[in-house]
Amino acid sequence: MKKDITTFGEIELSKKLLQAVSDMGFEEPSPIQSQTIPLVLEGHDVVGQAQTGTGKTAAFGIPTIEKIVDGSRHIQALVLTPTRELAIQIAEEFNKIGKYKRVKTLPIYGGQSIDRQIRSLKFGVQIVVGTPGRLLDHIRRNTIKLENVKTLILDEADEMLDMGFVDDIEAILEQLSSEDRQTLLFSATMPGPIAKIAGKYMNNPKTITISRENLTVPLIDQVYYETREKLESLCRVLDVEETGKIIIFCRTKKGVDDLVASLQARGYMSDGLHGDLSQSQRDRVMKKFREGKLEILVATDVAARGIDIDDITHVINYDIPQDHESYVHRIGRTGRAGKKGVAMTFIDPREYRQLKLIERLAKTKIVRKALPSFADILERQRELIKDRLLKTLANNKFADYHTIISDLSAEYDIVDVAAAAVKLSVEGFKEKEEEATTVISSKMENTGGSPGMVRLFMNIGRSQKIRPEDIVRAFAAEADIPGNIIGVINIYDRFTFVEVPEDVAERVLAVMHKNTLKGYKINIEPAKSR
Repeated sequence: MKKDITTFGEIELSKKLLQAVSDMGFEEPSPIQSQTIPLVLEGHDVVGQAQTGTGKTAAFGIPTIEKIVDGSRHIQALVLTPTRELAIQIAEEFNKIGKYKRVKTLPIYGGQSIDRQIRSLKFGVQIVVGTPGRLLDHIRRNTIKLENVKTLILDEADEMLDMGFVDDIEAILEQLSSEDRQTLLFSATMPGPIAKIAGKYMNNPKTITISRENLTVPLIDQVYYETREKLESLCRVLDVEETGKIIIFCRTKKGVDDLVASLQARGYMSDGLHGDLSQSQRDRVMKKFREGKLEILVATDVAARGIDIDDITHVINYDIPQDHESYVHRIGRTGRAGKKGVAMTFIDPREYRQLKLIERLAKTKIVRKALPSFADILERQRELIKDRLLKTLANNKFADYHTIISDLSAEYDIVDVAAAAVKLSVEGFKEKEEEATTVISSKMENTGGSPGMVRLFMNIGRSQKIRPEDIVRAFAAEADIPGNIIGVINIYDRFTFVEVPEDVAERVLAVMHKNTLKGYKINIEPAKSR
């Protein structure tokens, strides 16, 4: 029986691929990746039954790029997808995986200028990702030549069936040489016509089935905080929450080291755990954590494997997990032995869509929570601050500071001076007091919105029978905001302007761009100034 693969280092990959995978923050292969990659590298045809969100793009992308012959300008791999959005998404991920190997991937889809695509193809690409209709168009024009294609990937095959692409797929397959060709087919379900294609065009395929894990964690409170200043926000939460033992997850080893250094500098009892530590270092950290000499353990997914401690009160996702299975594994480390646990996730506004995908696939509810204010922290720390002040007074070693206070007392009330000194010691000096941690990007500064609002442009309007209530309902549901905070809505024949508050503008953009409203695909962007 093969042992489970727990790191990408255990798969026979080149240094260039391992470096790219590490840069992307992948450390532990998801189940479909650990099962698919070795089979593809060995040359087998593979049928994978898996849903979106299981990490399947990297599962077929890593071995496909590993097998690309360096220096060739010919198309060596072809990926068929049902939609242009998926084609773009796969091409982006392939370009990241192939960064150090200098493998060029080009998305090909309808709706974009075919002349531009032809120009890009002439520069030489090794992988084409495309929708069946546009690919056939290029094949008929002889602008895409398939004689050097050694790997064919059909992604979301059942979706392509539903969209009526089966004849196009067969027409493309007929153009490919079956000799030495490796075919990989991925589909959430296996309807008859897809099984028939697999039987006709694939060579003794190996089958992999990945089922979604069900989340059964009723005793875990799941919350998320949206912020651009993750470290500052994490420290605020740690200062207010009643906590015991905490595990904080970061995506990369460097992320663990950087966060541990920052937390230790701020006086938190913390240490890190990741793959670069020796067994003795790892044992030493775990011993301190078990004995309560450490309050916070910062770890990567791989390093946290096998941690079996029943009294972890909080799991914190400092970096959002790459898929819902990682999320389930992470948060399952709290709420054990009948105890209540808390799972917190910190997200940048652009990561809101990934959070919603995790929530949907894990069939759970992650509740939005406001960050604690400095007033909340002060309330929680009042007794602690008083105690520290009393000890300092009892110590009687502050004579060096008398002259500063004497100088200020001539101009300021002595109670104000004392309060300012306490504030300085607790919060540090800030040039500008900023309660909100959201920073508006330059693109959103001059949109012509009302004060405190950002005006957004959408490419749908009266022609699509869009009404204000449709927009309010969609924004409120998708971006998790109250409908009554949405401002002026101007609907024209073919486009619409909507005003939203500055602090939610990035989130609305992230979740609504390329989303659908009443069946229409939306493009949404910050409006140009009036």
